[in-house]
Amino acid sequence: MKVADVWQQFEKKLSQQKSLEDLEVLRIEFLGRKGRINQLLQKITQLPPEKRKEFGQEVNQLKRKIEAAIESKKQELKVELENNLSKEKLDVTLPGQEPNLGHLHPITQMKWEIADIFQRMGFEVLEPVLEVNTDYANFGALNIPPDHPARDMWDTFWTREGYIPITHTSSMQNWIYRNRKPPIRAVIIGRIFRHEATDASHEHTFYQIEGVYVDKNVTVANLIETMRVFFSEFYGRQLRAKIRPSYFPFVEPGLELAIECVLCNQKGCPVCKHSGWLEILGCGQIHPFVLKEGGIDPKKYTGFAWGMGLDRMVMLRYMIEDVRHFHSGDLRFIRKF
Repeated sequence: MKVADVWQQFEKKLSQQKSLEDLEVLRIEFLGRKGRINQLLQKITQLPPEKRKEFGQEVNQLKRKIEAAIESKKQELKVELENNLSKEKLDVTLPGQEPNLGHLHPITQMKWEIADIFQRMGFEVLEPVLEVNTDYANFGALNIPPDHPARDMWDTFWTREGYIPITHTSSMQNWIYRNRKPPIRAVIIGRIFRHEATDASHEHTFYQIEGVYVDKNVTVANLIETMRVFFSEFYGRQLRAKIRPSYFPFVEPGLELAIECVLCNQKGCPVCKHSGWLEILGCGQIHPFVLKEGGIDPKKYTGFAWGMGLDRMVMLRYMIEDVRHFHSGDLRFIRKF
């Protein structure tokens, strides 16, 4: 192979290089340890002694010529690359276009808002461990044995295997007592299921907020003040609260808590039935049986629990007249929020 032939081959290939990566491959092909230049140098020993010096000088001259050509091409490619990058450069100071990514469902918005308030009050926020649970978790551990008439208070779905799509987030109480040590401050926000005929105020699937607080010397006064502080923070102003007796098997005494109507400021309206008060949740002191079933000594500790419907709170906040809107999938409704 002649020196001139190697240069012609190099020139042809050099003109075809479009990137720095390709140029490096070409450099190795001609200047690498096993490249064309070294192949030429290895042929020196095959030449007559009088021609070796001249051939060696030609090969070295070719080597320098190729090195210079490669360096020149490299600079040319770098300039071209920089020009291309400058054309594609984004001006991050220009105002962007807001993407249309949708927004959170009103129930999710309210869920996060309520969770934030209770977390700032020192409560741990949880979700139901199981949405389909045992009879014991849903009823038995809550002082509602199989023959107890209070079971009629909950319209219950049953699976063929005897499991229950949870009818209330109270199904988490026993799990919490067994997996936490007092003092216990926990709020459970989750989906529950009832075998109900649906109408404007009833759904078979909805959301509930359950709260428990267990410690030494916990009283009903602590319960009332906790709820009053929560609702005052939720509605953005100081509210009064009151209780009246009620019945729930897992609390004793059982109570219903009402707050002053935030819609009419106690002047009387159809929502509060012109009473000036909104019945908002059921609550009470946790029954000693329930604490004992959870492994907590009821002689040492007391506590309170409460439960309220998340969907209803959204309806009150936005004056929504039909609970069925929430799960209808109607985008006209969702886009209002």
